[in-house]
Amino acid sequence: MLDATTRSGGTATVAPTAAATELALTAATVPTGLAARCSRVLLSPWSRLSLLVALLVAAGTTVLLLEPQRLLADGWPPQLGGAAAALVFAVAYGLCTVAFVPRPLLNLAAGALFGSQIGLGAALAGTVLGAGISFTLGRMLGQDALRPLLRGRWLKAADGQLSRHGFRSMLAVRLFPGVPFAAANYCAAVSRMGYVPFLLATALGSIPNTAAYVVAGARASTPTSPAFLIAMAAIAVPALVGAVVAWRKRHHLKRR
Repeated sequence: MLDATTRSGGTATVAPTAAATELALTAATVPTGLAARCSRVLLSPWSRLSLLVALLVAAGTTVLLLEPQRLLADGWPPQLGGAAAALVFAVAYGLCTVAFVPRPLLNLAAGALFGSQIGLGAALAGTVLGAGISFTLGRMLGQDALRPLLRGRWLKAADGQLSRHGFRSMLAVRLFPGVPFAAANYCAAVSRMGYVPFLLATALGSIPNTAAYVVAGARASTPTSPAFLIAMAAIAVPALVGAVVAWRKRHHLKRR
């Protein structure tokens, strides 16, 4: 004799199976949807910008605690020497610039620790490394959130200049002593400038100012030497010219 399940064509068996499958699919879909929403929130432009700000604050705090300026008084760790010491210094230099340590201090330390030639090479390598790290962080974590805010006339003009004439604009920025290093890095990252023009302009434009500070640091023990006096003049004259140009520009804008 056929039972009820057999006579009904297997309805009593199939129905629970279909219901169980539907429940399993629903249970699998809910976490997936929640994970997707969490991923969208975490990867949103403002979340990435918040992460960038948190990283920079943490880096700045770490620098304040470690006090890298002690290099000028204490010197480099004695277990490092030669090319290895210069390489480690270049890496430390780059990381310190990301954490807003003033480059003049680092350039003076490079000259005092390694002399003019090796110190200049280490300082320039660290400059390019730090600029590249800052540019990458700004491009990956800040660009999407900050580009919609470029609505002002001056902001749009600066963005257009950096985007269309990236190399020569950044070269002028690096040669001009009044523009903060970190600010230039992140402004370039928000624009549409490419990596190669940015890094090349940074390397070339940073040579004069970096060389002046490195030579001053290397010859600090002989402040009356011609090399030291020329280096100080190379630092003071561009700074004075930059201050005059900035004052004239500000005065001109006020009159308009």
